[in-house]
Amino acid sequence: MQDEDKLLAARIRDMAEICQKSYTPRFSAFLDERQAAYSETLLTGVRYRLWGGYDGASRRVLGVFLEYGEEEDFPISAITFRYRESDKLTHRDFLGAFMSRQIRRDMIGDIIVGEGRTTAFVYDTVRDTLLTELAEVGSVGVKAAVEECTEIKVVQRFAEKSGTVSSLRLDSLLALVLGVSRGKAAELIKAGAVTVGYREADSVSMVLEEGEKFSVRGYGKFILSEIGGITKKERYRVTVKNIFDEVKVRC
Repeated sequence: MQDEDKLLAARIRDMAEICQKSYTPRFSAFLDERQAAYSETLLTGVRYRLWGGYDGASRRVLGVFLEYGEEEDFPISAITFRYRESDKLTHRDFLGAFMSRQIRRDMIGDIIVGEGRTTAFVYDTVRDTLLTELAEVGSVGVKAAVEECTEIKVVQRFAEKSGTVSSLRLDSLLALVLGVSRGKAAELIKAGAVTVGYREADSVSMVLEEGEKFSVRGYGKFILSEIGGITKKERYRVTVKNIFDEVKVRC
């Protein structure tokens, strides 16, 4: 178990114990997809919920609750920043602006960038800082307000790539989908840039199975959607889907 996972496991155990002893729900900071998936393996017999402000959120807060009684509201606020549509701001622009205010990454959930409007889900404890102190993002003037978003939809789109690989090893599959050499694919894996099933890949030779998801930092998310037959040259026919999450917000 990695040190990061040990710390997360200890925090979750503490949350569950304090919840039962104090009869009050406990909430974590925002967890990424890997942390959220790992957390669920530790919560057998515990009433909990993961929530990021909307269905389909990538970054979510873990709430631990008493076995009986109503769930309390999560400490999450949706802040909408409005600006001219001609000003093109990115996720990185907003994240950098938030963190320049000494706001930790785990206080920030999903940031949904649109044309002339960006909605950020943040912990309640940093809401006022962003509302009162953030008037500019990437040299662009913005106006911030807490807005109740009436509709948030996550639409998944896919781009398929089919081909043949010498084996179902991770480095072979990355070489195919990224259009790089196996050596370059191995470098990405060794640099910790590749996750399989939300966990960092620790071997270039790990074999993937049909349906497994993996992601590469800077390249996106993928799923090994189909393993076909074997060619005369004893290569595997495979189809890999590149997953694009498009989030639509109406406030």
